[in-house]
Parts: sequence; structure tokens; C-alpha cells
Amino acid sequence: MSLGRFFSLELSLLMRSPMDLINPLMFSLLVALMFPIGLGSSPQTLSQLAPGLIWVIVLLASMLSADKLFKQDFIDGSLSLYMLSPQSSYLLVSVKVLVHWFGNGLSLLLLSPLLAILLHLPLHILPGLVVSLLVGSLSLVYVAAIGSALTVGLRQSGVLITVIILPLYVPILILGVATVQSAALALPYLPYLALMAALAIFVMLLAPLAITAGLRINLDA
Repeated sequence: MSLGRFFSLELSLLMRSPMDLINPLMFSLLVALMFPIGLGSSPQTLSQLAPGLIWVIVLLASMLSADKLFKQDFIDGSLSLYMLSPQSSYLLVSVKVLVHWFGNGLSLLLLSPLLAILLHLPLHILPGLVVSLLVGSLSLVYVAAIGSALTVGLRQSGVLITVIILPLYVPILILGVATVQSAALALPYLPYLALMAALAIFVMLLAPLAITAGLRINLDA
């Protein structure tokens, strides 16, 4: 199977499960609505906290669907076929994670302006927020895929995935929040974006190796 056909197949499968796309969006929206209630309605307070709050919301939302990334393929046996395919498993895994990012990462990215409005983030900071999420969400998805691959053989893997990937999210979170805060203070944020882009490239190149190894361990077991 060519990579282009595999991409189309995975994309069509993703579109057949609309709830997997809607659930992270609903979660993000509801959490964003809870913060003004819990922290008070002062726009100034929310505005100061908004960069960190939005990044934490997106980070947690990206974890919601992580355990399903390879689960169905593992259950119906198609994962074994992928691993035995003459096509490189490294490339197949990379394409599958990218499709997952198209469905979940981009939808969260499109929702981010609404989250910014709900949390009173000044609109002139929006470009910095969107670009940081665009770059950072790629790293988030690939790191989540590592946790999903390592736990795909377990029936209840949600908590274990959280324990595995949450510490790995910390550098991405720090750089993402620093980018938005720098934009808010009218300071140069391109150095932080450059670090995030370098981290994303590093993760995208190496994570498929860890994902493939994790999947093979579970299939052999």
C-alpha cells in the first residue's frame, strides 16, 4: 500500500468517528468556561493567566484520545498487517500519527481563538498563541503516540499513558507558555518558537522509532 493511499484510508477512518474529534473540543470549551467561575470574573486576572490556562487545556485535551490511537488496529489485527507490510513501519506510523494530528491537533488549533476570547486574552497576542500551538501540538501528538504504543495491549491504559507522557509534555508546555507570555509583553518570541520548532523536528524524527518498538513489543507479547 502506498503512503498516499494509507493516508487517505486513515483519514476516512478518522472522519467516521466524529465523536473522537468532538470530545476534545467539548472538553476544552467546558474547561475554558469553568475557569472564569473558579477564578473570578476579573478580566485582568484571566488575561494574565490565559497563556498558561490555554496551553494546559490543549495539553490535557490532546491526551483524551491518545489511548485510541492504535487500540482499534491492535484489536482487529490490522496493526500486525502494518508491521508485516513491505512498506516501512517507520513511515506508516509517522503517517498515522500525522493523520491523528490533522484530526485532533488542527481542530484544537481552530478552537484556540474562541478559548482566547473566553479567557480575555488580548487579540493582538492571538498570532503568537496560534503559531505556538501549531508547532507545539505536533510534539504533543507524537509524544502521546509513544505512550499509546507502549500501552496498546492493556485494557485500561488511560492512567498509565498519563503517567508516561505527562512528564515529557513539560518542556513543550514551558516553551509554549513562554512564547505567548513574551508576545503579551511585546518581547521577541521568535527564539522560543525556534526552540519549539527544533524540538518538534527532533520528536517527529525519533518518536516513530520508539512508537514502532513499543508496538512490536506489544504484538510479540
